[in-house]
Amino acid sequence: MVTVLIPAYNESGSIRFTVEAVKSLDKVSQVIVVNDCSSDNTGELARAAGAEVIDLPKNLGKGGAMNHGLQYVRGNVIALLDGDLGKTAADVEKLLEPVLNDKADMTIAKFPPAKKKGGFGMVNLLARKGIRWFTGLEAACPLSGQRVITKAILEKLGPAPFESGFGVEVGLTIDLFRLGFRVREIPVQMSHAETGRDLAGFIHRGRQFFYVVLVLAKRLLKR
Repeated sequence: MVTVLIPAYNESGSIRFTVEAVKSLDKVSQVIVVNDCSSDNTGELARAAGAEVIDLPKNLGKGGAMNHGLQYVRGNVIALLDGDLGKTAADVEKLLEPVLNDKADMTIAKFPPAKKKGGFGMVNLLARKGIRWFTGLEAACPLSGQRVITKAILEKLGPAPFESGFGVEVGLTIDLFRLGFRVREIPVQMSHAETGRDLAGFIHRGRQFFYVVLVLAKRLLKR
C-alpha cells in the first residue's frame, strides 16, 4: 500500500491538481495533505479533490508538518511530495517502482533543468558538498523534496525523522546513506514553482541556506 504525504502551505493555486494527479495512480491507496495553517483555502480544495486533510492550528514548517502527518499514514511505502507540483505529480510513479521492487530504499526526483534563472546556486552547492563530505554520495538534486521511502525505514530514524525548516532533504539523505540504505536519484518530468532573482526569492534561499547549515552542523556534532 502506498501513501502520498503532502505538506502544504498556501498552495490553493495547485493543490487540487496535485491531489487529483496522484489519486489517478493505481498504486496509490491513500493521499494525505497536511494543511500547515494556510491563510487561503488550501485545505478545502485538497479535501474536495479527495485527500485526507489534516488542518494544523499553527504553522509547523515543512518538516514539522510531515512529522505530524506520519501518524496518519497507513501505507508501508510513503511518497513525499510538494503541494505545487500540479498535474506533474503523477510522475511520482517513476520514483515508486524502484522502492516497490526492492531496487532502492529511497528514491529522489531528479528534475529537468530550471526554466528560469533563480539564485546563484549557493544553497545547492552547500547541500551537495555537505552530503558528499558526510557520505561520499554525489547528489545532483540534494534539495529535491519529491521522494519515496518505506515507512519501516523512517521508523528506524525515530518518532520525528524529518528536520524542521528547509533542512529536511539534506538531513534525510545523510541519515539514510550513513545507515547503509540504498539511495537513488531518478529522472522525472516534474515541475513546480521556481523562485526568481527578486527579493522574495533571495529571502527564501537565505532561509534555505541557514537551515542547511544548521542540519550539517548538527550532524558534525553527532559525528
